[in-house]
Amino acid sequence: MVALNEMSRDELFAWVADLLAEMFELDRAALTPASNLYADLDIDSIDAVDLAVKLKQMTGKRLQPEVFKTIRTIGDVVDALVGLAQAEPEPQSEAQAV
Repeated sequence: MVALNEMSRDELFAWVADLLAEMFELDRAALTPASNLYADLDIDSIDAVDLAVKLKQMTGKRLQPEVFKTIRTIGDVVDALVGLAQAEPEPQSEAQAV
């Protein structure tokens, strides 16, 4: 599992860009936060769902449908992952859990 809350925004971008390059056979060097998934990278709606599934598998966190619908760029994916990391509950100590 990828620990989203332990990664900086730059590290998240690099991770997402690497993932996109691998999944969709894209030129990693051409990917920027402003790259539009649909217009620039030719990712269709089926590919977008595949990406959402892969992100859930790798992070253990599910993007909410309303967030998923707003994603247009790689930067939007990073922002959504930052939001997921911030939504993670604080780990409880054993004394608090009892």
